[in-house]
Amino acid sequence: MDYVSALLPPVVMAAFFIGLVVTIVKSQGGPNKAKEDAAVDLAFGRAASVQQQTSRADDA
Repeated sequence: MDYVSALLPPVVMAAFFIGLVVTIVKSQGGPNKAKEDAAVDLAFGRAASVQQQTSRADDA
């Protein structure tokens, strides 16, 4: 029975990890994908504009 108690934690952790990966993969895309992509694009655009403004202020 020692081998069962030794193998149980890794098996449980592996099952949890597999479930986590499956959940992440299933949640990608779908009807909200365009909305999520637009939010990321907006965030990148804001970061780029702030970076450009900062570099212009440093050059002046």
